Amino acid sequence: MTTLRSRTITGAPVLTFRHAQGRPERSRGMRGVEGYTVSSAVGLRSVEVVTMPDLTPIIFVVDDDVSVRESLELLIKSAGWRAETFASGQDFLSRPRVGVPCCLLLDVTLPGLSGLELQQQLAERTDMPIIFITGHGDIPMTVQAMKAGAVEFLTKPMKHDVLVTAIRGALERSRAALRLDSEMRALRNCYQSLTPRERDVMALVVSGLLNKQVGGELGISEITVKVHRGNVMRKMKADSLPHLVTMAARLGLRPETVDS
Repeated sequence: MTTLRSRTITGAPVLTFRHAQGRPERSRGMRGVEGYTVSSAVGLRSVEVVTMPDLTPIIFVVDDDVSVRESLELLIKSAGWRAETFASGQDFLSRPRVGVPCCLLLDVTLPGLSGLELQQQLAERTDMPIIFITGHGDIPMTVQAMKAGAVEFLTKPMKHDVLVTAIRGALERSRAALRLDSEMRALRNCYQSLTPRERDVMALVVSGLLNKQVGGELGISEITVKVHRGNVMRKMKADSLPHLVTMAARLGLRPETVDS
């Protein structure tokens, strides 16, 4: 039973990367969210991206029991986080999406939309991990929630230290998801800055063709290919061909994307 209810998941320490020195630096404590200057080793090493400002994480609580909501709100605030509470899944869905680290404490049994049904509707929200809380949990319910991506399944009454630890782990996951989203936005922006011809050249270069072969495919001279290739490396902020190949893979580029 202990395995099904799951162990507390604490995410890996969040790192920031200084572009100048390249040394990782741990993020600050849980009361604030350190800003990130990212120089990622998986496709954005030369792209500096500030992913999150110094904003307090938000812990959302969805529970139809007002006493539970009030108790959790006090606990969350005492830990230095912001708390927002909702009595139903429908009320929560009307809340606009936030761009700061967050997680959701979700009761399984709710009026109208159940906790498991709400989880299904939030499946794409990787930046908002879900911690289930319930007074009526069973094995099938726990298995379903965990398979659907819940990071924790806790049974009421909950020990405060266990809940706080679970929230910290969820926030680490949230930070990682937000950072990845910011990296991808920056990468797409770099790609959008390329001209159509530069995109053609990039697609062929990362597929393994030499400059002369690229020129033959596109009907342009090798010298012109070199010029376009240089522009691609500069605009994409790629420091090597393998780095550019990694970027192309993250963007989902394929040779067939080249215009004939």
